[in-house]
Amino acid sequence: MASGPLDGIKVLEFTQIIAGPFGCQNLGDMGATVIKVEPPEGEPWRQFAQFMPGESKLFQSLNRGKLSLVLRMTDPQAQDVAHRLVPEMDVVVINYRPDVAARLQIDYDTLRALRPDLIYVDNTAFGRKGPWADRPGYDIVAQAVSGLMASEGKINEESQAPSAISSVAVADYATGIVIPWAVCAALFHREKSGEGQLIETTLLGTALAVQNSQIFDLPAADAETNQTMERVAELRKAGAPYPDLVDAYGALRGVWGSANIYYRGWDTKDGAVVIGALSPALWAKVRKALGTDFLGMADPEADPNDAEWMAHEAARVRLIEEDVRQKTTDEWLAIFEREGVPAGAVRFPEELLDDPQVAANEMLVPLEHDLSGPQRQVAPMFKMSATPLAAQGASPPLGRDTDAILQSAGYAPSEIDDLRRDGVVG
Repeated sequence: MASGPLDGIKVLEFTQIIAGPFGCQNLGDMGATVIKVEPPEGEPWRQFAQFMPGESKLFQSLNRGKLSLVLRMTDPQAQDVAHRLVPEMDVVVINYRPDVAARLQIDYDTLRALRPDLIYVDNTAFGRKGPWADRPGYDIVAQAVSGLMASEGKINEESQAPSAISSVAVADYATGIVIPWAVCAALFHREKSGEGQLIETTLLGTALAVQNSQIFDLPAADAETNQTMERVAELRKAGAPYPDLVDAYGALRGVWGSANIYYRGWDTKDGAVVIGALSPALWAKVRKALGTDFLGMADPEADPNDAEWMAHEAARVRLIEEDVRQKTTDEWLAIFEREGVPAGAVRFPEELLDDPQVAANEMLVPLEHDLSGPQRQVAPMFKMSATPLAAQGASPPLGRDTDAILQSAGYAPSEIDDLRRDGVVG
């Protein structure tokens, strides 16, 4: 096992699906010892899209480097096991509904009585207060209630219902980054003061945070926004269907689409490429690379509310699009690189497995799983020179470390046998 900045820190994890497991995996990559507690059947992500009994790519990608402890937490004996472990733990992470932790005797007040300087992360969907406090929630629900989904504006063509952001579970994965960030801050505070504390993270709070300027009330700048939202409210009151609401809201997504050659994707002869230019200096480089004097949204006389002007600009953009289609992606990338335009090819995730840039920066890590053999995963997200991060091994088969963990907590082999016979451990 490689060491890291959190070498020596012990984490007891009561989480499942994405946010909590990803957060604890990131702690493990930093060198913490993470004990993942699962029920006898395994957490749900083990069972989803299994490629072999008890194993799925989803689970393996979110639980590497952990120890697996099987406890049937509804049994008081299992709760006793958890209580015996807690005094040796630095951090507990839980993502059950607010009512579940107390019922299982692993709530903050119960566990800090066993270790006063404990750092306890309580991750919920919506927070512990308010009318939604006891509601369960997954990423798709957080997307919906936070505005992420409607702001994206995707609609199923057949059902006319809203479509989720499906390429990545935005709120879940972002919360999985917030969790270790918060834990590291709490550990630093404990180092200075000796105090533990309760950390509360939520999918809703993360989903609001990643939207940033959209969840920002600024009266001096929001006249257009307020008008649009008044129109949306009127449509809601009138019982308008969801697509009409999205159309009305669309004004806030920007009116420059038809006149934009600077920050967008382009169809090429053999694929697609995107450019991202967000300054006048870069706009000039884009025009030079494309061989055009077209200004579009960069025109100081531009009037996006002038329909005739917008139609003229759209026609000019279509001609440039046709020119771009005459060259391959590699040809355009060479031109953009020569002119200093930020650009990249549009690729599928799996194509990155053998990408030379990814390989040069060691962004993938080879691992060996006890059951499924060799694999490559995304490496830790950042590097540290003095305390290097490292994947601490592949994910564990269900219950692999139960006996060793119980023995370290003082249980005799005969006691472990009794607990297993009673179905308390696995």
